[in-house]
Amino acid sequence: MRCHHEMDISKLCVASVPIFNHLSNLEMQEIMESGRTKFFKKGEFIFQPGDPSENLLIIHTGRVKIYRVSDTGKEQLLRILEPGDFIGDLSIFTNETIVNYAEAMENTEICTIHRTDMQQLLVTHPLISVKILEEFSKRLKEAEKTIERLSLQDAEKRIASYLVELVQSINPSQAIQLPLQLTLPMSKKDIASYIGTTKETLSRRLSVFQENGWITLKGQRNVTILDFEALLQCQAPAL
Repeated sequence: MRCHHEMDISKLCVASVPIFNHLSNLEMQEIMESGRTKFFKKGEFIFQPGDPSENLLIIHTGRVKIYRVSDTGKEQLLRILEPGDFIGDLSIFTNETIVNYAEAMENTEICTIHRTDMQQLLVTHPLISVKILEEFSKRLKEAEKTIERLSLQDAEKRIASYLVELVQSINPSQAIQLPLQLTLPMSKKDIASYIGTTKETLSRRLSVFQENGWITLKGQRNVTILDFEALLQCQAPAL
């Protein structure tokens, strides 16, 4: 289905993406006309290793997890994509095949723009290139944090760091008001994969945090932060 057949939906899809939302409505309409909308059911693969990397993919609705699988079958979660996120930007500049898995975590709608169309957009709208470089820098910073977390922190510190980052993503510029109720954005299995530990270790450490009075747990995904300062201290490297 061509994007211009569903103008309102496609416009929201494009307008929510940082590399495009500085453009005028007319310019975004031009982008919509070069794109397509695809739908994926929960559990369906959007791409797999070995697939050609030809499109920029924009998440309009739903959620997508990006992960790798080791030779031993162990899954390493890399990113969770939410509405407005995008992936496949490297396809604009390279012809390499895909090395990761992308799986819909729920029913998901994605807008796609082919490499050749994106390359033409970069020529006519050079500011998009700057925005893409900004996104590359952001992801590089996130990758450096992940490497540091996996190489320098033990499991307890990684779990504390994850909770701290989750709180800060919800309250980026506000004072933390305690108690603070959170809903974990993914399953414990996926969180454990993301921070490089096991589901069992994650559950044990969270139970210890609860015994320490730092958090309370309810059900599988509900966490109440009681002592944010303790989590900050726990994630800090030993002096």
